[in-house]
Amino acid sequence: MSRTLSEQTVSIVKATVPALEAHGLDITRAMYARLFQDPAIRDLFNQSHHGETGSQPKALAAAVLAYAQNIDNLGVLAEAVERIAQKHVGLQILPEHYPSAANALLGAIKDVLGDAATDEILNAWGEAYWLLADILIDREAQLYDTLADQPGGWRGWRDFAVVEKREESEIITSFLLRPVDGGAVVRHRPGQYLTLWLDIPGKHPLKRNYSISAAPNGETYRISVKREPQGIASNWLHDEIEVGATLKVSVPAGEFFLPEAVERPLVLLSGGVGLTPMVSMLETLVQEGGSTPVHYVHGTLNGCTHAMRDHVRTLAEQGRDVRVTTFYQQPRTEDVQDRDYHEHGLITGDWLRAHTPLAGADFYLCGPKPFLRLFVGELTLAGVPRERIHFEFFGPADELIAA
Repeated sequence: MSRTLSEQTVSIVKATVPALEAHGLDITRAMYARLFQDPAIRDLFNQSHHGETGSQPKALAAAVLAYAQNIDNLGVLAEAVERIAQKHVGLQILPEHYPSAANALLGAIKDVLGDAATDEILNAWGEAYWLLADILIDREAQLYDTLADQPGGWRGWRDFAVVEKREESEIITSFLLRPVDGGAVVRHRPGQYLTLWLDIPGKHPLKRNYSISAAPNGETYRISVKREPQGIASNWLHDEIEVGATLKVSVPAGEFFLPEAVERPLVLLSGGVGLTPMVSMLETLVQEGGSTPVHYVHGTLNGCTHAMRDHVRTLAEQGRDVRVTTFYQQPRTEDVQDRDYHEHGLITGDWLRAHTPLAGADFYLCGPKPFLRLFVGELTLAGVPRERIHFEFFGPADELIAA
């Protein structure tokens, strides 16, 4: 974009860095409190990221701080901007929503900083906000147009019928989704996710992201959902949604996916329900019949929680150079090593160093926050370049990056 910030604005924004380091989380919490006074705005967001852990306010605080620190070199934020744009497309964030966020942010800065938030500071942050907003709006418009123009593409929310419900383990269930209108669907990139709008009786509308767990076929999508003990959405899907039910779905989104041309060996590394995008990737690689070596490494508690075991085993048998290694943290007496699983305990950095091609592979990771934090760190320390470590994260990824 040709629009730039004045030197004065850049100087003022950079001067607020110490205040953001001290009060950034208070500002973002106050911002969301202001935003969510409007039910229409509140319902745009995944509220599971605003509960006790407050992961979304923390992620936004880190992002705002990074923006201020790099306001004179925005190129370093390109990866974060793309991730935010993809999330916004999944949630169906539109240009008309941005003024509400601007007002909430500036109001929150004033609320938290008080008299220290002078008109000069608020004006500078208003200008800085709209520069970034315009970049996001432009990128999101490109994504919306591209997805709508593809075969099977659509805008907004589309009704999908549940045509199959399959129990994959004691805690994970798959749902096969087909458009109610009988049309085609966008061929997703293996690793991407769907956003569902869930109308649960007695609750505000909920938004949830679920990785697609099947290769693209132009006709259906499959999601595989873990039942979370306190998860309103996951328990409702498991207990109440049966074949024939209808769900609202937005277009596939996400910047975590396989490249069209795979140039290096692949290690697909997952923990728990993090296997879902990996299965999509593995299915795609096997169907395409390439000769690229693939090592699928998965960790789970035991046979009760191990989803898609037989499916992955069948894929490995069909693949030209596919290897599978499964770790059980606490095998049951009926779990037999080398039949049901391969390694006892947790995946470790030492094991990856000994059994995977660190020097030449691309690593794709998905799992809960501790899993991602551990292995992004382990691989980095082992010398794997950052551009060969790709990860999907359940929640706001900026918090993981900051950590």
